[in-house]
Amino acid sequence: MISVTLNGDSRALAPATTISALLAALELDAAMVAVERNLAIVPRSTFADTVLADGDRLEIVHFVGGGQDDDDADGWEVAGRKFHSRLIVGTGKYKDFAQNAAALVASGAEIVTVAVRRVNVTDKGQPTLTDFIDPKVYTYLPNTAGCFTGDDAVRTLRLAREAGGWNLVKLEVLGEARTLYPDMAETLRATDILVKDGFDVMVYCADDPIAAKKLEDLGACAIMPLGSLIGSGLGIQNPVTLRMIIEGARVPVLVDAGVGTASDAAVAMELGCAGVLMNTAIAEARDPVLMARAMKLAVESGRLAYRAGRMQRRRYADPSSPLAGLI
Repeated sequence: MISVTLNGDSRALAPATTISALLAALELDAAMVAVERNLAIVPRSTFADTVLADGDRLEIVHFVGGGQDDDDADGWEVAGRKFHSRLIVGTGKYKDFAQNAAALVASGAEIVTVAVRRVNVTDKGQPTLTDFIDPKVYTYLPNTAGCFTGDDAVRTLRLAREAGGWNLVKLEVLGEARTLYPDMAETLRATDILVKDGFDVMVYCADDPIAAKKLEDLGACAIMPLGSLIGSGLGIQNPVTLRMIIEGARVPVLVDAGVGTASDAAVAMELGCAGVLMNTAIAEARDPVLMARAMKLAVESGRLAYRAGRMQRRRYADPSSPLAGLI
């Protein structure tokens, strides 16, 4: 017998054991692991020909979720569900489902908003969103886009729950078609009904601290004030009121609507938002996949800046280097 060190522990092996034979004995899939022998990575193509010798030190590794210890992870939570990505993306306006799926991967998002629409019973062979974006991999967030009454919104989400079992939902009740501004009276009424009906409701709302507090009191699990009008790309128009909402909330606050480019997403995160939801800013970019990656980095950078704490603003200059001792 020969003796090797495997992942820190001593192990006896038969002479002439190859790496392939060792992996088979360990019931490990060779395609899913990497092997290091005496500090040198062994190419997978040579596993069958690499004979282990007495005294070899082996490390066998594979991929696991994450990359950070739980104590260090900067994730967020809504309705008891934990997520790492703070970017939520939509599924409308893309050229096709394949482009949508590619942008989603580039964004790193874990949650996607989906609209509830009638099944095309005349052409059931048409591709569907679930063919490209697997609801077992991504969290689907059914929304009520296009609903102008609380009753229509409640009905839509009840159908969504019946169709897919989704309980975490996004509510939006629009006031009129030109601005797509939320009708807060109907939004409050629908929130009350849905919470009592057992839904976990994330709510699109006006950037109004009083309305946001009322939604939270009704049981909304997340508050989603607009940055500016839906699809406008105007960016964050009222940072002062957003800051008030964030400071007064006990649930996550996410900017929903109005983001046009990466700097807008960074601004939202620097204000202290738990996340940002966007659709048009990615879907209508000249290169949606590239913009999705830019948004991912912007959200991450804005979050880091918020955690770091920006420098104090000053009215006058303050030299970086000391003036004393100048030549």
